[in-house]
Amino acid sequence: MTQAATITEAQVWAWLEDVPDPEIPVISVVDLGVVRGVSVSGDQVAVTITPTYSGCPAMAVIAIDIETALARKGITDLTLKTQIAPAWTTDWLSEKGRARLEEYGIAPPQAAGGPERCPHCQSTEVEKVSQFGSTPCKAQWRCTDCLEPFDYFKCI
Repeated sequence: MTQAATITEAQVWAWLEDVPDPEIPVISVVDLGVVRGVSVSGDQVAVTITPTYSGCPAMAVIAIDIETALARKGITDLTLKTQIAPAWTTDWLSEKGRARLEEYGIAPPQAAGGPERCPHCQSTEVEKVSQFGSTPCKAQWRCTDCLEPFDYFKCI
């Protein structure tokens, strides 16, 4: 089976949907918006990725995970490109990704700069504990109703 005869861009996108973000494993690198493009030309597959922020330590792991996932599908000629402009933004998160973040207990980013509600009990009574959370792209918040702490994915 040769790549040129069987692999399409749509298939590669679908395969990448199964590659989890290493820091938030309930969301794929596609739903996170890190995968910016896929192209297939003959036997060559190119995937373009954009870091969530400059110096993101997860990008090396994401690159390895993408290479591994596509190698398992028979992709032998892969080029990974890192594109830093335009800069990644939380606007690139998919609706599915936002929903998965909340189900996981992480409040998805909001344009207003803070979470709308607690991802645990849905209360709107929340307060910021720290601008810094479990990773640099998250802040620590707490619900004043259920008293549970939670991460808020910062709006970038």
